[in-house]
Amino acid sequence: MSSVSKHPLAYRDFQRFWLSRLTATLSMNAVVLAIGWQVYDLARRTMGIESAALRLGLIGLLQFAPVVLLTPVSGLVADRVDRRLASSLSLAVQLTGALFLAALAFSHAMSLLALYTVAFALGVFRVFYMPAMNALAPNLVPPQALQSAVAVNAIAGRTGAVLGPVLGGAFYARGPGFAFLLAAVLLCFAIGGLATIRWSGHPSVDRPPARPGHIWEGLGYVRRHRFLLGAISLDLFAVLFGGATAMLPAYARDILAVGPQGLGLLRASPAIGALASALWFAWRPTTRRAGGLMLGACSVFGFATIAFGLSRSFALSMACLMLIGAADMVSVVIRQSLVQLQTPDAMRGRVGAISTLFISASNELGEAESGFMAAVMGLVPSVVFGGAGAVLVTALWSRLFPELRKGPTPPSAA
Repeated sequence: MSSVSKHPLAYRDFQRFWLSRLTATLSMNAVVLAIGWQVYDLARRTMGIESAALRLGLIGLLQFAPVVLLTPVSGLVADRVDRRLASSLSLAVQLTGALFLAALAFSHAMSLLALYTVAFALGVFRVFYMPAMNALAPNLVPPQALQSAVAVNAIAGRTGAVLGPVLGGAFYARGPGFAFLLAAVLLCFAIGGLATIRWSGHPSVDRPPARPGHIWEGLGYVRRHRFLLGAISLDLFAVLFGGATAMLPAYARDILAVGPQGLGLLRASPAIGALASALWFAWRPTTRRAGGLMLGACSVFGFATIAFGLSRSFALSMACLMLIGAADMVSVVIRQSLVQLQTPDAMRGRVGAISTLFISASNELGEAESGFMAAVMGLVPSVVFGGAGAVLVTALWSRLFPELRKGPTPPSAA
């Protein structure tokens, strides 16, 4: 079988990369669930629901701060040092945080300050981890297999996002410390998986010395390519307004009354929908009208968010969240495929860092926006308002970026 026809998982190093990504994502999602429930539980004991929701929003703000501060540097690191090393050190940050919270939980010394500190550390972890991992994947498969590799990589991420909250919720039901300890064990496997990858393409060997201007080249590249700019910014603003996942602890406790295990299922629901989309893209890569597909998916994302906000049924809420995840994955696969395929390898880390900045702005700032709006408008109105905002942003971007409607065919399909 020729390399052109091989599936990405036929390559041994990519298999190890995939398993590392899976276990890291399992861990991250278990930690996110446990931190969210702990923050909401601790805050709700002494504050009202709206004030506790605001404290949930602060988690996203703290995770976004290091992204703003470190993104220019993290992209250059991904292009200048061994990408396996950068990813492993990032995982070590999360491992330290998980062990720290486990120790506090078992000693009954947990505090909001400790939880917020680790949330900030998770932001540091993400800003270095994502550009390095995303830039490493193209080094492990031939270009003809890259779009499938992006989708298969997304499958690892979404499988971890499905099982991580479920496992985290089940372990949390036995005690918060068990959830954090589970995350630490999974991270050890993730770091071990990266250590076994044999790729020897060290970026620093054949590239000129770094200079200050190199840091901003990724941003310049995105600005010059309007389809990429439109696609990345569409995701930013749609999720910024429409992201409801930050409020899931509040919904699980006070709207749906399903407890931490129910919260695990709610958090897993978007990932189930995303996993279904990723599986489709892994076997049937997008071949035409990628931009129009993104616009349609973002509209579905917004309307499904509105339906979730109004739902009082646990089953319906899960279904809405699955639809949200499926729609979001459409833009993820299209955007990441185009970023990797249309960016020179020497700049993939920096362009990937810009993409990570936009994604983090939508996710973490979206969490903060959800918390602030819930404190001002109330929990349910804030989620409905956010979904409507996502729909309006999609309509606006369709006019501002006509390139999205005509979107280029991904190169792998040519």
